[in-house]
Amino acid sequence: MLTKPLQLAKESDSEESYRAPNLLQRLLSLFKNVRPGSDLTRFQLPPQFNLPKSQLQCYGESVYCTASDLLSICNKGQSPLDRFISVVAWSISTTRPISFGVAPYNPILGETHHVSKGNLNVLLEQVSHHPPVTALHATDKKENIEITWSQQPVPKFYGTSVEAQVRGKRQLKLLDHGETYEMNSPNLFFRILPVPGADWVGTVDIRCIETGLVAELSYKSGHSFLGLGGSHKVIKGKIFDSSSLKVIYELDGHWDRTVKMKDRENGKVAVIYDATEVITRLQAPILKDEKSVWPTESVHVWSGLSQAIVSKDWEKAREAKQVVEERQRELMRERDSKGENWIPKHFVVSYSKEVGWDCTPIHNYVSAAPIIAL
Repeated sequence: MLTKPLQLAKESDSEESYRAPNLLQRLLSLFKNVRPGSDLTRFQLPPQFNLPKSQLQCYGESVYCTASDLLSICNKGQSPLDRFISVVAWSISTTRPISFGVAPYNPILGETHHVSKGNLNVLLEQVSHHPPVTALHATDKKENIEITWSQQPVPKFYGTSVEAQVRGKRQLKLLDHGETYEMNSPNLFFRILPVPGADWVGTVDIRCIETGLVAELSYKSGHSFLGLGGSHKVIKGKIFDSSSLKVIYELDGHWDRTVKMKDRENGKVAVIYDATEVITRLQAPILKDEKSVWPTESVHVWSGLSQAIVSKDWEKAREAKQVVEERQRELMRERDSKGENWIPKHFVVSYSKEVGWDCTPIHNYVSAAPIIAL
């Protein structure tokens, strides 16, 4: 079962949003036995709090679900600075709206999500379950572009809020230009009291290794007294040359609206990102070749649960979720009894305290997928 990606909602949108009944009361009951500062990595949500899709799908959608081909624009920039500005805009486009009170499924070990959009082929694999680590590899042979990600969310409970630090590195390579861009992700922030809400916060650093250009973006969620009012979904930042520390552009705006840059020399202002042109009117991917779908594909693994959630058959949803979880426990017991270690199929994975998780794709290119993004 494939559902629409997370995107900017319009007043005219009629598609139902997934919200748990008596949301605030249920949230408070969930956390009543959780101590402030606790790690929520192993925390399990009942189906009423789940979106009908896996976290792998959400990660993938931020790459393959766009109304504008920003990656192609990155590649067509005439100068290193032009391309860098486009990469900054693409990085902002991976910031997607969050639905408060509902969350995607925690991926199972070895789960995959494989989707194509045009010439861009995207593959994700859950390479670790505890801690949860996701690896992504995407390639576009026509544009000669490669993307690699490794992501590890670390959620913690702070009494009236939950913040999920997103550890890991994102890398975008424009191979025709010999340029590699490295960046990180903002953190997820969920406020339970006094006014429920969700936003992206923290600092994102984007760096081109070859040119020395750097962008610092600060994601902010400002609120006034009692959580009312204030500015939401704010981005402020700058683009500068790391060799001279000279600021070239100042950045200001909102990731769900527009982000503008101001030239420090002549004061000219230009829009570099417009969310309404990139993350609206997005459609659900389609299944082109069902026979070619891997058994580990998110859509296959969670099909029963997703259908039950959409139908609001909560008893069936609980049963479907238990089936998936029990199957994973059986597989783990089998590996333990044989003394076997699970090995990812698509990535070589290593971990060190200094670097964190490193996920290197086994293959140079991602193959075309049986699921197609529109």
